[in-house]
Amino acid sequence: MLDLNEVAMFVQVARLGSFAEAARHLRMPSATVSRRIQQLETRLGTRLMQRSTRKLTLTSAGQTFHERCGPAVEELIEAGQSHVAGSKEPSGAIRVAASASFFEYFDMGWVSAFLAAHPAVQIDFVLSDLQADLIADRIDVAFHIGALEDSSYVARRIFTSYGGLLASPAYLAANGAPRDLRELSEHECVTQPPATGSFATWRLKGPDDCEEDVRVRGRFSSNTHVALREAACAGLGIVALPAILTSSEVAAGRLVPVLPQYVRAGRGMSVVYPSRQQRPLAVTAFVNMAVEKLSLQEWMPPPAETMSERRLEPHLDSSVCR
Repeated sequence: MLDLNEVAMFVQVARLGSFAEAARHLRMPSATVSRRIQQLETRLGTRLMQRSTRKLTLTSAGQTFHERCGPAVEELIEAGQSHVAGSKEPSGAIRVAASASFFEYFDMGWVSAFLAAHPAVQIDFVLSDLQADLIADRIDVAFHIGALEDSSYVARRIFTSYGGLLASPAYLAANGAPRDLRELSEHECVTQPPATGSFATWRLKGPDDCEEDVRVRGRFSSNTHVALREAACAGLGIVALPAILTSSEVAAGRLVPVLPQYVRAGRGMSVVYPSRQQRPLAVTAFVNMAVEKLSLQEWMPPPAETMSERRLEPHLDSSVCR
């Protein structure tokens, strides 16, 4: 029988990427946390983590276990916080960070209904496609698309949105379609500004679950997803965006799939908190509403040949095959 305390410890270690950091948050010795995780692995009959002196990574089994247990552990914590709060009504200001395109898929009517139901709550939205510094920007909760760069935050996955490669019919008519990833680097691509140099890097996952980093470049770049999408629709090049931002354009024929056997790795939306400690009731109520609404939406699935189970994992190598 599983020990739920060990499962909660595993989730904490997986999120923070360190036994020492998890032990600090849990206020117990690091050796105790390590021993309890080993006991959990024994109960499950499989290794969940690969440990070395330099880093800690999840195994494939560990990643699957974390994806299934993480949200449940988070919900239990939120349920406990709501119970302790008793009958108190949500109140106060909520500062929410999200992408610049957030309200393209998040119905403003949901916000209106929430505020009508909770008259003592105020919401301040901070919209940007750059990842927010939750501490410095005084953010209560963030809705983040893609992989998280700061592992010290508390994250809960809402859904996976498979990002594909897309281009306009006009661009493909004029330039042809790439036949493989090698030819992709020869095409015009619309990207976010590269961190360094003149190339941007897309991590793509193929039907064999092999991930590759592809260097691409083009003459148009922007720091917002909406601008990239519109540039692709205008024929300025190939784009890689989450399906939640492009499903309408694909349905209308303004964009068509390119190399549909590949998807953009590391896509998906998570709700992110700066800390799990003493979360305001208003924040919990808003997040519960948002997760419920977003989880009910039907985002475009990936092609049938890429529907094998896909997972978010931290990667340090340029190419990873499992």
